[in-house]
Amino acid sequence: MMEALGVKHFSTIDFVVFGMLLVISVSIGLYHAFSGGRQRTTQEFLMADRSMSCLPLALSLMATFQSAVAIVGTPAEIFYNGTQYWFIGCAYFLGLLIPAHIFIPIFYRLRLNSAYQYLELRFSKTVRICGTITFIFQMIIYMGVGIYTPALALNAVTGFHLWGAVLAIGLVCTVYTTLGGLKAVIWADVFQTLVMFAGQFAVIGVGVHQAGGPAEVWRKARDGGRISGIDWNPDPTQRHTFWTLGVGGVFLMLALYGVNQAQVQRYLSSRTEKQAIMSLYMVFPCLQLALALSCLIGLVMFACYKEDNPLQKQYIAKKDQVVLYFVMDMLQDFPGLPGLFVACLFSASLSTISSAFNSLATVTMEDLIKPHFTMEESKATLLSKMLAFLYGLLCLAMAYVVHILHSSVLQAAISIFGMVGGPLLGVFCLGFFFPSANSTGAVTGLVVGLAVAFWIGIGNFVARNSAIVLESNSTDILDLGNITMGPVTAVVETSQPSILQALYSLSYMWYSGVNSTIVVIIGLLVSYMTGPMAEKDVTPGTLYPVWGNLRRLFQLRGCYAPPAQHNTSAQECPILPQKEMNGTVTKVTAEEEQQTFLPVTAKVLVEQESSV
Repeated sequence: MMEALGVKHFSTIDFVVFGMLLVISVSIGLYHAFSGGRQRTTQEFLMADRSMSCLPLALSLMATFQSAVAIVGTPAEIFYNGTQYWFIGCAYFLGLLIPAHIFIPIFYRLRLNSAYQYLELRFSKTVRICGTITFIFQMIIYMGVGIYTPALALNAVTGFHLWGAVLAIGLVCTVYTTLGGLKAVIWADVFQTLVMFAGQFAVIGVGVHQAGGPAEVWRKARDGGRISGIDWNPDPTQRHTFWTLGVGGVFLMLALYGVNQAQVQRYLSSRTEKQAIMSLYMVFPCLQLALALSCLIGLVMFACYKEDNPLQKQYIAKKDQVVLYFVMDMLQDFPGLPGLFVACLFSASLSTISSAFNSLATVTMEDLIKPHFTMEESKATLLSKMLAFLYGLLCLAMAYVVHILHSSVLQAAISIFGMVGGPLLGVFCLGFFFPSANSTGAVTGLVVGLAVAFWIGIGNFVARNSAIVLESNSTDILDLGNITMGPVTAVVETSQPSILQALYSLSYMWYSGVNSTIVVIIGLLVSYMTGPMAEKDVTPGTLYPVWGNLRRLFQLRGCYAPPAQHNTSAQECPILPQKEMNGTVTKVTAEEEQQTFLPVTAKVLVEQESSV
């Protein structure tokens, strides 16, 4: 049966190359376990002593959500459906610029360890706990699917032992995350990112040669209808258009790079606020390069196979296995290159799973344990390491749960993970931009947002499986790198679609935008009904002064005196005293204030205006 599916096998050199990836990753963890402060404090273990520079942070930020399934999923999407998906790169600009100049300054100046500490400072402890539990639920699902799916694809195409692959990812991640902390995770991400790029370049180089050169690849892709123009269709139920990818994708990026703990934790580990912002600027070309390489692999595969579709010839069982089949088929005469690409695949999985372990240990420690229990620093550090280890074991257990689920339920699990990010983004936006929003509104908005997200997602799942299914050009792709759902299947329409049918057919790219908007609207309505919060009662530093910045942007230069006249260098960033929660409190100088668009606090802005 495996031969019928076109299974190819590793050579000894391939196993050596793959094994080197695992050995070097563990070595990075051992190095950071026995160097520097030897991970003896929670600040070093969870926050890397806030000493990271922008380059490793940028590569780590990219690797965190450039998952293994994205590496095999995006090329398969291009292979079957064309280059329309490439336009998601348009969303990267605003999706990174907004967090750089709005989210990072707020988080960094509050000196937080967990993003959800912000929710307590802005609203209440209840909102903080709700946000933390939602994130933990999100990442636990992510861990199981993220570790199992690439291992399953690898097993189906190469014959690589399924649970051997699962254990390799899970145990290696657990070891170097537990031993080396966030420093090990970040530097391992750097190494794994380089391996990812090397593997993709190798596949493209060999594939282009096999197809007859770059010009021939382009000609075959063009003649085969795989070069897509811009689709301006405004219909939100269309799976991929410019609007779903370029606009809906912005909200998806904000949920990933704006408020997700795995990313926020990296911003907060940087040496300075400016370094954190620069890391996001450096992520932009990295993400564009990763997207371009994945899309080029898809075009090269089409140029090589074209009419000889491996799925139609039953060499593979699922569409998202085409990339691994292509690698094992085209690179079999180049010993070591199949192993390099599999190392590339597993590098992406290692980086995402290790980031999940570390962020889960951080929020559990900072949000659920420290506020309720007082302990010595050494015990807190040991407990943090134990939490990272336990989450590693939980990851393996979740992989087994995913194993016993049917593929359709697995697809639903991916959808759930994608939908949870939107409501969390909505709660943070409610806190950043709306001074009148109160704790009751935030909790109600989050609950309603999650309920609507589940309703739409489950409704979509039921509607697709109960309708008359036609053969579709859609791909059965699970893209964790961009947190996408499976395909929208073509169905027979016997009548004009109802409102519910239209809602269930909503493109997955709009999920984050719709769900976050619902949270904001419901949160504001409930806040006004229960008594809006007075701006003077809002913790300083937790609001982004939208109107103040707009006035400063559009008024004449002479309306404001230079910042130096206000002696901002002597002003302390006025945050809530929280030594028991966050450690040290630092001062913000005038130079640091001018590095970003956000004033120190809304209070400082008002004082400056009144003095003028």
